[in-house]
Amino acid sequence: MRTLSRHKSSVTTAREWVVITGDSESRLEEITKQDLVQRTGLSTRDLRVVDPVLSYPSSILGRERAIVVNLEHIKAIVTASEVLLSNSRDPLVEPVLRELESRLAGDTHRGSRDSTNDAPRGGTTKPLPFEFRALELCLELASRRLEIETSAIEKEAYPALDELMHNVSTLNLERVRQIKSRLVGISGRVQKIRNELEHLLDDDVDMASLHLSEKLVYQATVGKASRFDFYKQPPQSDEESDGDYDIESELQEEDDENESEIGFRPNLDELEMLLEAYFVQSEGISNKLTTLREYVDDTEDYINIMLDDKQNQLLEMGVMLGTATMIISIGIMIVGILSMNIHISLFDVPPSMTFWEIAGGLLGGIVGLYIIILAYYKRRKLL
Repeated sequence: MRTLSRHKSSVTTAREWVVITGDSESRLEEITKQDLVQRTGLSTRDLRVVDPVLSYPSSILGRERAIVVNLEHIKAIVTASEVLLSNSRDPLVEPVLRELESRLAGDTHRGSRDSTNDAPRGGTTKPLPFEFRALELCLELASRRLEIETSAIEKEAYPALDELMHNVSTLNLERVRQIKSRLVGISGRVQKIRNELEHLLDDDVDMASLHLSEKLVYQATVGKASRFDFYKQPPQSDEESDGDYDIESELQEEDDENESEIGFRPNLDELEMLLEAYFVQSEGISNKLTTLREYVDDTEDYINIMLDDKQNQLLEMGVMLGTATMIISIGIMIVGILSMNIHISLFDVPPSMTFWEIAGGLLGGIVGLYIIILAYYKRRKLL
């Protein structure tokens, strides 16, 4: 069971952090930014990445004494012996906190990893360092959340798209629009994690910076800082460089620097396998979302084709109705001319004979003219 103890800082700008260690204990501490910098060796710029108020893309940053983890809703600082979790009162972070407590403690008591991550060495398995287990849990929880959201949107999207194909209505269109908006958001989040993992796998220096425990052992054994401290050394000032130039001392300094730079060479195989596993998982999630996105695009193309066909039918009907109106107008014009109060020789014919001949001839002429015009449209492929 978790035991919480509150440590009040004298500085009013302190923020609450949940500190989780590998001994099944966690405590709630109020830590100022300056104390956190001294405690983890991070810069204030790195602390902005895990600030719950600010929005930063998913990232995993390896520093000299800590790893900054910003994955989805997980904003944590991982050291060689503890995990500092930010924004612990968020409902989304509560399950993460419980999972970290139980799993980290369980892994410590077991003293070994899952069989999927074991690396045989002489017939035995070596447990992962604390920082790797914490990083693996953060990746697992972030990937699990994305997997759940992907499965949920798949279950909702495919029936909605099929319904839209059978019934193009405003309600169905709005439903698909919302699904597409969510799909774009999830795809972007998955892509950010995938890119971050790919960047780490492509850069051995970044992967080496995540080996916190080995760096501590190396520094304690060799008695000097690792190569990551070497990169942080400030350049010499102009006054220091204006002195007498000594080629021997210069070569000696370069040798010392090169030794410091290449002296720490951890085995990257374990970490590479860990990152590759979640890179493959993120790739699988991305492929599912890509397939769903293609299905959405195909549905949109099909609907656009249907709408174009309907539009063509309406245009064809409009042409036919317009032609019929024109022909009928011609007949009305002829009838109007014949009904004028003037005397012509046609009126001398018996009325009974004249009416039917004129009416029949006019109707036949209208129908024939209409057929001729439609045939002309067909010939010109206008209909």
